[in-house]
Amino acid sequence: MDFALLLSTFVTVFLAELGDKTQLATVALSGTSDRPFAVFLGSSSALVLASLIGALAGGSMSTVIPSDFLQLAASVGFLIIGARLLRPLWSTREESSESD
Repeated sequence: MDFALLLSTFVTVFLAELGDKTQLATVALSGTSDRPFAVFLGSSSALVLASLIGALAGGSMSTVIPSDFLQLAASVGFLIIGARLLRPLWSTREESSESD
């Protein structure tokens, strides 16, 4: 096993994940749950699976699917996730404005 490659990959991904949307979503989910260990298991499993898919797929997807479409699909996915995370905030504001 190439430990230098392993270490550089770990450091790169670790630093890239600090403060990104995944970590912020994990913090938000953990803050709304009383089971942070379950959130940890879910988020770490998702990261491992996503990394496995990315490592296996590599650049081969861009030869079959145009990169513009991949970027559009990722953007739409982030918008949907963001809207779902903000939905409780919107419903709380609507309820408070109705009671005024």
